[in-house]
Amino acid sequence: MKARISALVAALALLPSALAAQQADVHHAAGLQLQAVPAVMAKVVDGFIRPGYRGFHASAKSLEESMTQACANPSQTGLEAARNGYKEAVLAWSRIEIVRTGPVIEDNRFEHILFYPDRKGLALKQIQATIASTDGNFANSVALRQKSVAIQGLGALDYVLYGTGAEQLTGKDGASRCLYGAAIAGNVEHMAAELAALWDAPDGIAKSWKEPGPANEIFRDAPEAVTGLIGILVHGMETVRDERLETFYKGAGGRIAPRQAIYWRSGLTFASMQANIDGITSLLNGAGVKELMPEDKRGEVDKVNTLAEKLKATLASLPADPEKATGDASEKARLDLLLADSRAMITALSDGVGGAVGLSAGFSFADGD
Repeated sequence: MKARISALVAALALLPSALAAQQADVHHAAGLQLQAVPAVMAKVVDGFIRPGYRGFHASAKSLEESMTQACANPSQTGLEAARNGYKEAVLAWSRIEIVRTGPVIEDNRFEHILFYPDRKGLALKQIQATIASTDGNFANSVALRQKSVAIQGLGALDYVLYGTGAEQLTGKDGASRCLYGAAIAGNVEHMAAELAALWDAPDGIAKSWKEPGPANEIFRDAPEAVTGLIGILVHGMETVRDERLETFYKGAGGRIAPRQAIYWRSGLTFASMQANIDGITSLLNGAGVKELMPEDKRGEVDKVNTLAEKLKATLASLPADPEKATGDASEKARLDLLLADSRAMITALSDGVGGAVGLSAGFSFADGD
């Protein structure tokens, strides 16, 4: 009896690794090239995520400096420099924001950087009240971090630099508004610095991403790591369609609300969406996702790239102002094309690329079923 019990205990101890091996065999049989996973995941981290956050941090630092200078010497030139710094920070963020996993979703860091979409319409009233306030804490980036996330990110700075009353930033009348904007920039820089440092730490999350295994709390094996990677790509494109485009334009007979578009005041709505798609294709191609797929399936990546170029061309052809883009029949036809092509790209990533590495059509990246 004791011998049988000991054998059972030993068998149960081996069960997790046996199941992992079985899962790996399933993925391998379905097409995943397991030998390519380590190199691909290393490129994900070292070729995309780390440089992405470093680039965002550099642009956020420049933004903070330009805002500080604009406040010290208010002028039209200073305002334009701050706006240029803002644009660079928005585009740098838009390229890396597709990574909605890891440190960025801890401690509300994502919301500290970008509070959007604002489904309850909370942000505008709070931002306007902050600008009108005499509370000096709003001019201090450390104190600002303790307040509502709705008033301390890129969306709030969009209003400070481009919203009603922004012309005051060229003179002394806009001093408190400017100092609030500088505090926002300081908060964004702080968050960017934290993210870059966390991903650069040698024994931190980067190691977990590059070395999946049974003791790894993030990815227990190579197939899980690949599922996480494909999930970033699919969710990134879903965000472009669902939280960027459909937030203000749902197509014929649907809701049209151009002032709900992200960055509409600064005219960066469509440019930021182009940067989102650039991020997706940079990760897809730079990490060498093709190497994870059988040779006869690698054309699925080419299909994604073709759709991405078409989407970016359409976005570039639209007027920067979402109100103009939704107010003209020919422009709305382009928006309809964006809806169709973005849906096609989601499918190409999920079913085409995902299917080629062994994920079934309709696989849910949210719950791993």
